[in-house]
Amino acid sequence: MKYLITFLTLLVVYLFLAGFTVEEVILGSLVSVVLTVLLANRLNFKVDWRFPFKLLKFLFVYIPVFIWKLILANIDVARRVLSFKIPLNPGIVKVKTNLKGDLGKLTLANSITLTPGTLSIDVEDDYIYVHTIDILKNSKDKNQEIISGPFEKILGGIFE
Repeated sequence: MKYLITFLTLLVVYLFLAGFTVEEVILGSLVSVVLTVLLANRLNFKVDWRFPFKLLKFLFVYIPVFIWKLILANIDVARRVLSFKIPLNPGIVKVKTNLKGDLGKLTLANSITLTPGTLSIDVEDDYIYVHTIDILKNSKDKNQEIISGPFEKILGGIFE
């Protein structure tokens, strides 16, 4: 099953990049077979029966939440930039995550980084170090909830 998923993923990516002509399908299939043979033993992933449901949850629940948070963060950063006195209180927050898998942590860290005003600096065990433009003093839990809360709740159901 891992070989089939690897082959299909490589072929679909190739065809989206190269085009859907007969020649490209043939060449893409050959390239995908070779890469599948070379890569499949080194890839460490499992596909279970819940994969389609997790993919749908990612597409129809996580992506809209991420886009909404992205819009809100853009408005917040624009408001700060356009104000006469720029209200900034930058700092680094140590955010604890309950996500166990590397892919879930990677998705969370990238989501935080792609949101304006925050930047994931490092991931260490169950912690993500995040630089933010507005840190709330003496409120570790509130900072963590603002930065990763909505993302982590949904990602926990997808990647666990």
